[in-house]
Amino acid sequence: SGRCPPAVMHPRDVLLGAQGGAGLLPVCDHYSGVEARMLKSLQLQADMLQEFGACVFDVTLDCEDGAPVGGEVDQAQRVAEMALAAVAASPAARVGVRVHAIDHAAFASDVHIILGSAAAALSYLMLPKVESVHDVERAVAAVDAACTARSQPLPLHVLIESPAAVHRVFDIAAHPRVESLSFGVMDFVSAHAGAIPASAMGVRASDDTHTLDQFHHPLVLRAKLAIASACHATGKVPSHCVVPEFRDTAKLEKVARVAANAFGYTRMWSIHPEQIRPILRAFTPAQQDIETAASILELADMQDWAPISVQGTLHDRASYRYFWQVIARAQRTGCALPASVQKYF
Repeated sequence: SGRCPPAVMHPRDVLLGAQGGAGLLPVCDHYSGVEARMLKSLQLQADMLQEFGACVFDVTLDCEDGAPVGGEVDQAQRVAEMALAAVAASPAARVGVRVHAIDHAAFASDVHIILGSAAAALSYLMLPKVESVHDVERAVAAVDAACTARSQPLPLHVLIESPAAVHRVFDIAAHPRVESLSFGVMDFVSAHAGAIPASAMGVRASDDTHTLDQFHHPLVLRAKLAIASACHATGKVPSHCVVPEFRDTAKLEKVARVAANAFGYTRMWSIHPEQIRPILRAFTPAQQDIETAASILELADMQDWAPISVQGTLHDRASYRYFWQVIARAQRTGCALPASVQKYF
C-alpha cells in the first residue's frame, strides 16, 4: 500500500513548537502621552499601515508618565476614547495602554475606566514597575475583573525597572499572561541611588571610548542580557529600552541594530515619531537574507521538511526554524516577500 501524503502544514506549526510566539509582535513600540501627540501617533500608524500593508509599529498610549498629577482620571478617559476610535476606524490598528504601577493610587481607576469601556479595542496592557510574579498576578486579577467585553484574555506587557525585578525576571517572563518584557533603563539607573552614573541612561558618541553609557555600564548590560535571555527561554518578546537622544536618527538606527544583533532584542521602544522608521530599518532583515531564507524554505517544503543539502551545506529543522524567523520578521516590518513564502501570510 502507498504512503499517504502528509497534510500541508504551516511552517510555524512544523518548526517552532512550544516557543512559536517569540518575536511575533511589531518590532517598534511607540509611546505617547500628550493628547495632540497621541492623536498624531495613531494617525501615523494608520498611514503607515496603508503604506506597508501591515501594522509595523504599536502605539502605546501612556497614562503613567503621560498623565499630569491630579489629571489621572481625565487621562484614562481620554486614552480609552482614542483607542476605541482608532480601532473603529481601522480594525488592523494595534493600540496598547500603559497604566500606573499596581501600587499607585491611580492603578485601580485606570483599569476600571480604560478596560471598562475599551478592553475589546486593546492589543495589550503595559504594566510598569513590576517587581515580582505576585505583582503580575495581582494585575491579572484586576484586569480580568474589568474585562467584561473581551472573548480572549488581554495580554500583559511588563516593564522591568529595578534590580529586584531583574533578579526575578525569569519567573516574571514565565507567567502565561505575560507577552513581552521591556527594560526601563532610566528608572533602573535611578533605582541605584546614584551608584550608576546618569550617562548610563544614554548612548555615548561614536568617538567616545570612556563614557559608561547604557551599552557599556556592566550593571545595565547585565540587566539587558537577563531580560533578553528570560524572554527567549519562555517564548516571550524582549523589547529594548529608549534612546533619549531622539533627534540623532543615525545614532538611533545604529543602537537599534546593536540591540537586535548583539543583544537578542526583537522589539524596541520609540519616544518620538522620528525614531519609528530608523527602528524599522534596523530590525528589517537584509534583502539577500530574505531571498536566501525563502529559497531554503521552499526546498524544505518540497521535501516535507526533511533534511536537504544546499550548495554542500546540510539544512534541517534547526536551520529551517531560523530561516522561518527571518521571513516572519520581514513580514512584520512590511517587506515585500518572495511568492514562495508569501502564501504563508
